[in-house]
Amino acid sequence: MNIFVLMKRTFDTEEKISLSGGKINEDGAEFIINPYDEYAIEEAIRVRDAQGGEVTVVTVGTEEAEKQLRTALAMGADKAVLINTEDDVENGDQFTTAKILAEFLKDKEADLILGGNVAIDGGSGQVGPRVAELLGIPYVTTITKLEIDGGTAKIVRDIEGDSEVVEASLPLLVTAQQGLNDPRYPSLPGIMKAKKKPLDELELDDLDLEEDDVEAKTKTIEIFMPPKKEAGRILQGDLQDQVKELTQLLHSEAKVI
Repeated sequence: MNIFVLMKRTFDTEEKISLSGGKINEDGAEFIINPYDEYAIEEAIRVRDAQGGEVTVVTVGTEEAEKQLRTALAMGADKAVLINTEDDVENGDQFTTAKILAEFLKDKEADLILGGNVAIDGGSGQVGPRVAELLGIPYVTTITKLEIDGGTAKIVRDIEGDSEVVEASLPLLVTAQQGLNDPRYPSLPGIMKAKKKPLDELELDDLDLEEDDVEAKTKTIEIFMPPKKEAGRILQGDLQDQVKELTQLLHSEAKVI
């Protein structure tokens, strides 16, 4: 099988976010593979081991993403591709990323494409479905189980409070939800092998794309930190007095009644 994984480089989940000049400050910050993409990488490796074929991990970003691609190779992926947009895209969005990925994938004859359900930095969950729409293939989101038999995939997907079973034909794009698997840690032999595995770097020109073709459809007006929560209040006195005071506060301050 010809399997591709869409990967994103994101802030470490333990990283403390700070702003500088109206932008997120990346100086000295730690970056990782988006955790939901780790489920996608692990599942891709498992499918390859069961069905045969190869796994290619692809990301859109800058040269700094090479570290995360090497980690994916150390986990067991066969190839990696970095589509470097550092000199061509100043302010991209989900449309930008999806357009670039779809242009890369359109002639790759992918049987299966996997991605994370959401990225922990943006959380929109748009890129996977947008790529599938641009490629004209079916997609299933938030999957927690994947079984492939010939040209058919049987999928369990997470829905609010329950799950549902879906069958779809290949080629297919799916996005991974927590619970799909337990991603492996790169082993020392895997890390050593990753250094020799192919990691190709492309630019927009290599995909016959112009900057105007991938211009963002959205614009960020402002980035700000959420307001600090005020300390809670403890009411004193008799229960009856506390009830009266609580009612007054809910009406005058909280304005919920």
